[in-house]
Amino acid sequence: MHRHGYKGRKFGRERDQRNALIKGLAESLVRDESIETTLPKAKEVVPYLEKLITKAKKGDLHNRRQVLAGLSTVASAHKLVDEIAPKLKGRDSGHLRIEKTRLRRGDQAQMARISFVDDLKEAPVAKAAPKAEATSKPAPAKKPAAKKAEAK
Repeated sequence: MHRHGYKGRKFGRERDQRNALIKGLAESLVRDESIETTLPKAKEVVPYLEKLITKAKKGDLHNRRQVLAGLSTVASAHKLVDEIAPKLKGRDSGHLRIEKTRLRRGDQAQMARISFVDDLKEAPVAKAAPKAEATSKPAPAKKPAAKKAEAK
């Protein structure tokens, strides 16, 4: 039998259930920033969410609506576009990491943790730098004026 055209894992589910599973895992990962699931599910959800992150980084209306369609809740979609995507601007791809963790006790399934490669707790560097420069530039300009006033 040929293997052409059979893309993706089935997970013993029909198409609608499988799509809902992937969408729910992606939504949990955006909400919690790290989840633990089985290794095959992790390998399926990472490319799905990578594409959504790329769309969220563009941030225009059309891509925002596509992110809304790709995640199960509006709050998680807004979090991805407004909070997470600006912190990932320095990276073109490879935003997520899969780490094997343990074997599940009941059926010995390989478990894996999916998390973001970059630390999302840090503020974006691009926004912090202009504020620091803006506050430091006026200070030296005022000092020479103060010296001239003291000299008179």
